[in-house]
Order: sequence, then C-alpha cells, then structure tokens
Amino acid sequence: MFYIQLSKTRKLTISALCIALYVVIMIYTQSFAFGQYQIRIATALYGLSAIFPFLSIPLGLANLISNTFMGGLGPLDMIGGTFVGFTTCSAIALAKKHNFPNIFITLFIVLIPGLIVPIWLSILLNIPYLVLASSLLIGQIVPGVVGGVLVTAVEKRMAKSSHSEREVMASNK
Repeated sequence: MFYIQLSKTRKLTISALCIALYVVIMIYTQSFAFGQYQIRIATALYGLSAIFPFLSIPLGLANLISNTFMGGLGPLDMIGGTFVGFTTCSAIALAKKHNFPNIFITLFIVLIPGLIVPIWLSILLNIPYLVLASSLLIGQIVPGVVGGVLVTAVEKRMAKSSHSEREVMASNK
C-alpha cells in the first residue's frame, strides 16, 4: 500500500478532477449506462479510492451529479446512488488499508452497486428485485474489472516511479 501525503490543495484538485472525469464518462456512456444492464464504466473510478481514500465522498457526489442530470428517476435514485458510491469507495479504501488483494476492488464494484441499487429501483420501476439485481450485477462486471486493473496499473507505475527515485538518490550519494 502506498501512503501519499498530499496537501489539501492537491486533495481538492484530485477530487475535482475525479468528479469531472466521472461526469464526462457518464455523459459519453449514458446510452448504455442507464440501460437494462447499466454498464457504468465511470464506476471503475471507485477503485481509485484504494490509493486515495479521500475520494469516497467526491465520487459519491459524482454519482449524485450524474443521477441528477442524467438518471431521471428522482430523489430516491439520486440519494441512493450517492450512498452506494460512498459505500463502495469506503469499502475499497478499507480493504486496501487492510492489505486485501486488488480482486476485492473488482468484487466491491460489482457486488455493492449490483445488490443495493436494485432495492430502490425495484420500487421505482415496479420490477422484481431479483430481475434487477441480476442485470445490474452483469452490467457491473466490466467496470469492476476495469477498476481493479486501473488500480493495479497505477500501483505498478507508482512503485516503478518510487524505485527510480531511490536509484537517483542512491547515485547522488
């Protein structure tokens, strides 16, 4: 696990960039992000909370913004989506804090939205929970895998960068 000390300004900047990226991805993928299988590629960004735990709240807010402007299912979906985004990111951050492998990022991105979102969607859409849960679980597989791969790639890049910095420092001695 990488512990990065960031200033408040950097945390705000990273948060703003992640919110913007989430919303932009949702805009460009809304044709299938709100369909029967809800393949929400933007939820792959939840994985970044493994590296930057402070992203739990901003990514929950990103989901709120997305559901407000593109969801069309009203306050219950907006509030529920915010809760699910926050919960998923928090679970990922907690798992990473306890050194769980990155497969848990994929599992959390698939299972938490896939099992919780159908609770209120079944009420709003008058469709049985199990039907919605099965389609949402299928739809979350792609974002879950992408989220796990994204974090693994960022961690490898950070490790390589950290190793290079140590080599430079050692050669300067």
